[in-house]
Parts: sequence; C-alpha cells; structure tokens
Amino acid sequence: MRIRGGRLPVGRNTADASEGSAPGGGTPGGSSGGGPPAAGGRDSTGAGPLSSPWARGAAALLAGTLPALAFPAPGLWWFAYVALVPWLLLIRTARSPRRAALDGWIGGIGFVIAVHHWLMPSLHVFIVLLAAVLGLLWAPWGLLVSRLLGGAPSALRAVAAVVVVPSGWLMIELVRSWEGLGGPWGLLGASQWEIAPALRVASVGGVWLVSLLVLAVNTGATLLIAAPPARATAVVALLVCALSVTAMWAWAPRPSSVGTVRIAVVQPGVVEGAGSVARRLDRGEELTRPLAGRDVDLVVWGESSIGAGAWERPETARRLAELSRLVGADLLVNVDARQTDGSGRSGIFKSAVLVGPGGPTGDRYDKMRLVPFGEYVPARSLLGWATSVGKAAGEDRLRGDRQVVMTLPDGARGLRIGPLVCFETAFPDMSRRLVRDGAQVLVAQSATSTFQDSWAPAQHASLGALRAAENGRPMVHSTLTGISAAYGPRGERVGRPLGTDASAAEVFDLPLARGQTLYGRLGDWPVYGAFAALAALCAVEGLRALRRPAPGPPGPPARTAHGSPGHPGR
Repeated sequence: MRIRGGRLPVGRNTADASEGSAPGGGTPGGSSGGGPPAAGGRDSTGAGPLSSPWARGAAALLAGTLPALAFPAPGLWWFAYVALVPWLLLIRTARSPRRAALDGWIGGIGFVIAVHHWLMPSLHVFIVLLAAVLGLLWAPWGLLVSRLLGGAPSALRAVAAVVVVPSGWLMIELVRSWEGLGGPWGLLGASQWEIAPALRVASVGGVWLVSLLVLAVNTGATLLIAAPPARATAVVALLVCALSVTAMWAWAPRPSSVGTVRIAVVQPGVVEGAGSVARRLDRGEELTRPLAGRDVDLVVWGESSIGAGAWERPETARRLAELSRLVGADLLVNVDARQTDGSGRSGIFKSAVLVGPGGPTGDRYDKMRLVPFGEYVPARSLLGWATSVGKAAGEDRLRGDRQVVMTLPDGARGLRIGPLVCFETAFPDMSRRLVRDGAQVLVAQSATSTFQDSWAPAQHASLGALRAAENGRPMVHSTLTGISAAYGPRGERVGRPLGTDASAAEVFDLPLARGQTLYGRLGDWPVYGAFAALAALCAVEGLRALRRPAPGPPGPPARTAHGSPGHPGR
C-alpha cells in the first residue's frame, strides 16, 4: 500500500526535507544516507525534562538572563563568550518554527529584564511590558538560529551560521538602540570594556564589531558541542576570530600622544531630603575650593548639579565665577531647570554650561537624547498614568537640537571638549560626531543616584572606556554620586575612580592624542556588513525556493483494508 499526500514528520526542517539543506546544500539532516536523525536534534521526539512547554519556556527565560552576568557589576567578561550557548542549544532543538520563535521571544524577555533590572524601582510593572515588547525582537532571531543550527548542519551551513547568527543579533542591538526603545544599553560588546584586545577591536569597528565577535565565538562553541559533523568548521571559525583580533591588535592605527591635560571631577555624593538642591551646591563648592593651586585645566560637575531653585538666583552665577577665579580654570556644570534656548523655546532643559571667571561664558549644550519615562513619557496622553505608579517624569524635558564642541580659554591651551549628558554616552554616534567636529576630550556628566545600590553606576561608567577607544580620545565621566572615572585614548583606565561611597574631588592627568581610528573614519561599517550577510541569506533562500519544483496534484486518499476511505474499518 502506498500513501500519498502525507505530512512531514513533526519538527522536520521543511527546507531540509526538500532537496538540499540550508545554504550550501546537503541531504536532509546533513547526512548522505537515510539514517535516523541525531539525538536531541530537530527530529527528536521531545521526551525529557524540556518536553513540557512550561519547562521549556522557563529554560528559555533563564538562558536569556545569563549574558547579564558578563556586564558590571558581576563583571564576568569572559562568560560573554559562552553565555549564549545554552540559549542557542535550546533553540536549535525546537520542533517547529513557531517554537523556535517563542524560545527566542521568551529568552529575549529574560535578557531585557536581567540587563535592566535596576529600573524596577522607577518602572515597576512597565519593566515587564518593556521586556515583552523588546523581547519580540529576538523572535526572528530564534527562527534564524533554528534554521542554521538545527539538525546536523553541513560545513557550509555551519559557516553561514557563524556569520549570519551574529548578524541577526546585531540587527536586534541596532533596533533597540533607538532612543524611544531605551537606547543602546546592554550591547553585548560593551561587556568587554576593560579587555585591551576588545578595546582595540572597538577602535576598528566600534562596539558593533566586538558584539559580532562575541556572538561568533558563542555560535562556534554551540557547533562544537551539538554538531559533530561541523566541528572542524567550528574550530576553523574560532581560529579565524582569534587571528582577526590578533591582526587588529598588530596593524590597526593607534592614536599618538600629544601631551596631557589635567581635569578634575567633583562628586558631592548622596544629598537627599529637604533643601537638597542648595546643599548639593554647597557641597560641590566645598569640594572645588581645595583644587586651587593644583594647576587644573577644567573642573567638571555631575548631571543636575545645579537645580532649578539655585539657577534662578543671580547669586549662583556669582559663586561659580568666584570658584573659577579661585581654581584658575573654567567649570563645566550641569543645570536641570526651566530655561530658554537659542531658538526661543522655553521649558525644562538639562544643560552642560561652561562657567568662567566672569560667569557663564555662553557655551551651553542642551541634552538631545532623553531617557524614556525618566525625562519624558512617550505618548503621554496614553501612558501618562505611569507617573502614578512609578517615578516617571511629571513634566517632559525639552531636547537640544545640536551637539556642541566647547573651546576653553588660552590658559587651558584652547582645549576643545565635547560634552555628553547621562546615557548619551551609550550612543556611539554621538561621541564620534563630537570627535569629528574637533573635540580633543569627551566629557560626560551623569547622575545615577536613583539606582545607587544597583549595577547601573558601574555599567554606566564602563561605557566611557568604549567611547574613548572607539574614537582615540580620552574621556571623563563625572557623576553626582559615583562612579566617576577617566579613560585614556585607548580606553585604558586613568587614575583612581570615585566609587558610590565617595564624596570627593579627584584630579586626572589625561593623555591627549591625535590621529583617527578606523571606526572614527569609517563609522558603523560592521552594521552594514551584517545587513549584507542577512541579505545574502535571503537571496540564497529565495533562489532555492524558486528552483524547488512545484508540488504535484494530491493523490487519491489512502484506502483501508476494508476499502472505505471515509470510514476505516468498514
């Protein structure tokens, strides 16, 4: 008896069931014969601890949280290179595309919550909603992983996996880097901020290239564990990654030193309760006065170091000018108050303001990229109720309309600084633009006092190392409550950082540099390369679909032993 029009086995990759496998061909399952599928692979029966959808969902959620351990404060940077392996192994065993997408989505929820868990005091229930929305970005990635790593990949499909799986992840990082979705916080490459070879890679292709390499190593490790026919290919791919890093270390342009500049940061520490705005200003002034005679070129205060009440009093400008004369250097303060900008708009701005011996110099930068919910509520007419359940902004801040490079007086050798405010340090394009406009030092002002006892201060401070390495320029990160730190033009630490328990001023001797990094010159070329890899995969799959013969007409239904197609056994 011959049965026509039957179904494929549950879980079989439909592309593998046709002639050829994933890109590169091969027979179904990647073998030349018609033997049974590999154990635990795409055609497994689903028996075992993960046979339950609930158990599998819990495993995906847990697997998605693991990469967060590579970031500060745990700081297990080495773990980033294998942290995704459990997630990848889980997705490759999905019995259907729908299950693979679900594993990707649930794992994405776990990743977002783990990396942003410190936002819970501010967002409350919104952290779950945010994670559910952002987690959807990993659903197509789950399909991609299942397609390329499922079953027993051929050598060519393994090569495609090492290139395309990281490219798919990079597209997720690119999309969620949009400010409206929370910005580029928790990019996987950022976990390597204190590793010199990784910082060297960042100078070539930015944090994007570091993310690609980390994902390529995870993908190669997954192939080594779960795909014996592709192990030789995986070893070669891992060697290529290692050789690429070695080549970049040896031949990529390095910034050349052109002297030093002395910059002081003032960190008042936690100041809370009634009158905190005035007391913070007093503490900042108290910490700044001892800098007199230390030959500093610039003094930097943290974000919102001067609040609305203080900025509205003329006495404040006088006190700051007096401090500048006493120290012999300009002060870069940060004002969080109602102001009017150059175009006549009035509202609350967060502004980096340069103050000299004669008072405010007129150099001012208004923060351009605002923190969703923290500084404005997206679609306030719809989501304004968030202010009643969390610490969302009661009134939206206004955005600046351009980046600004400030030039210090001749006493500081005409030093040109590029200010950034708060999480703008997470955006690679902003630092790159400032350096292209002539900034010799990148200066960040931030405040993470709301998240003082979380991982946020350490994660925020670490971003300065990446921005410095990407652009070949030193960077200072000055905060109200810690962690304040400084980095040289190769991303190396300079001096002693001020922790979250410090109320102090610190002076950093920063090496200046000239020359252009490859990232500064070429920009986000790894992103374009990832686009090209995904486009090539789509083209290959499209051609395969066109060449696949159209299915013939369905055959007659199977007949039972008693001859009744509609009523078996009759």
